[in-house]
Amino acid sequence: MSDGVEGNEERRRTGDAAGPEPQGVPEPRPGEPEPAAQPEPASLVNAGTAGRTEARAGAKTDEPATGEADDAAPDAPGTPADAPPDSTDTPDDPEAPDEAGDGLRYERLPDAPPPILDGVRARPPAPPGLATLVAAAVTALLSGLLLGDGLAVNALILALPLAAGAWFAARQAGRRPRRSSLCWGAGGLALLAVPVWSDAEWPTLLAVLAAAGLGALALHGCRKWSGVLLAPLGPVLAVRRALVWGWRGARERTAGGEKDLGPLLRSVLVAVVLLVVFGGLFAAADRAFADLLGSLVPDVDGGSGVPWRLFLAVLGLAAALAVAHTAAAPTRWDGLGPGPGRPRGRVEWALPLVLLDLLFAAFVAVQAAVLLRGEDLVRASNGLTYSEYAREGFWQLLFATVLTLAVISVAVRVAPRSGPRDQLLVRAVLGTLCLLTLVVVASAVRRMDLYMGEYGLTRLRLSVVAMELWLGAVVLLILAAGVFGARLLPRAVLASAAVAVLAFGLASPDKLIAESNLDAHRDGRTLDLRYLAGLSADAVPALDRLDEPLRSCALRSIAVPDAPWYATSLSQARAHDILTARPVRHHPCRDLLTDDISPSVR
Repeated sequence: MSDGVEGNEERRRTGDAAGPEPQGVPEPRPGEPEPAAQPEPASLVNAGTAGRTEARAGAKTDEPATGEADDAAPDAPGTPADAPPDSTDTPDDPEAPDEAGDGLRYERLPDAPPPILDGVRARPPAPPGLATLVAAAVTALLSGLLLGDGLAVNALILALPLAAGAWFAARQAGRRPRRSSLCWGAGGLALLAVPVWSDAEWPTLLAVLAAAGLGALALHGCRKWSGVLLAPLGPVLAVRRALVWGWRGARERTAGGEKDLGPLLRSVLVAVVLLVVFGGLFAAADRAFADLLGSLVPDVDGGSGVPWRLFLAVLGLAAALAVAHTAAAPTRWDGLGPGPGRPRGRVEWALPLVLLDLLFAAFVAVQAAVLLRGEDLVRASNGLTYSEYAREGFWQLLFATVLTLAVISVAVRVAPRSGPRDQLLVRAVLGTLCLLTLVVVASAVRRMDLYMGEYGLTRLRLSVVAMELWLGAVVLLILAAGVFGARLLPRAVLASAAVAVLAFGLASPDKLIAESNLDAHRDGRTLDLRYLAGLSADAVPALDRLDEPLRSCALRSIAVPDAPWYATSLSQARAHDILTARPVRHHPCRDLLTDDISPSVR
């Protein structure tokens, strides 16, 4: 009997779930240690050997803490165990030592910080309207039909319903496009003229990526560096939300009512059936009409296969919904930009940059001597030829230009700005550095020009020269920003990059390479026929001027596929006409493709 009573007493003291709910806090029996309190889950902090156990912060019970001494008075009998404590004392400092005894102390963990995008992400938009859904469906259909055979005019065709869906979604959400957003969108469409014009894959890929970047900037309307750099992530991060958003819109439009999508779907289905039936009858009745219809309608039974077409259609649908969702609720990437850096003192800021200016000035002086005295000075100093000297230093100068731009960006953030004298100092030091950097850019371009004059033009050499010229344009924009203000600098740099990519693609780099090497061959230099045979169809008009057997050996390996009209560029069409008029002859080309062709061979 007494054992049972003691067991109940023990369960009441220790809070055992199997026992009845205690009605109060009993006094410990003489000679028995006090039972340990059972705190609610919290962060457990070991207080060491100099502390006592506290359960005030984060605990939900007002039982006295265990220990040898406790200043708190015990609760009155009948007080519930989960009642809030009467004490309003703040939690003890975790670093403060306890008065006596060993024990444990509890401390509540801080709340987890919110995700980084919560502060810049817009509210979820309303379900898409009928126009947006139709534009997304058209994009999906065209993606399945026109993609898979190459990029040409089909890229521009796909961009039109994609842009229309973004326009409808933005208007439905109450967003009015800015004039700058319209300019970015027009620039993106202009860049898609490169795959229409050129057959080379490398400028085409560059133009498509640049068009996607301009389109993302048009959707977000960003103006700062953070927005310009992060805007392409917006549609990618919105894919999952956009699919759910589009499903909700389609479900609302198929649930009946004024905005029901059913009549439109039935109308489209009837139109497709009528076109297929009567088109098949007319094609069977007239061969010319059948050939015209066959050239216009994509071949879904070709090598790509139906599963691949379905995958492209799903990919196009997801891209269209992601673009429309971004247009309706864009992420405000400008809000993630770093704030201005802590301004430095004049001496601390100016001393490293002034020394860098002096180093640049010394290099420029040496370059002026080389340009004036030319190859004789180079041979006398290090025994190199002029072309070897040019090749040896180009890559270092290219990296120096990029590094200088990084130094300027950091220096602007921490520049002193306490008054007009500081502004004058910043403009003088950084302006001098930019002017000297332009001389370095000119030296690098001159070096590569000398090297290409000796060894010919290649894709890599042409690309790095174009890159160096664009970096020089960026330096000029920085100089202009120092005079007129830096508010437009991020968008000006991006616009210059887009213009450079467009000009580079429309110039047909492979055609320039072929023409340059043929001109050098006529001037007495050797010809690398193997390299020219690896160019794209852009080089066919230039290589067609070679005499046999060089012409046939150079053109034999250049692929001009018989692609559909929507996947055929203008360069491919020209090359196809040339090779049709003058077919490639069969010559033994092994020796011609492995050795450099001397000038005596024409």
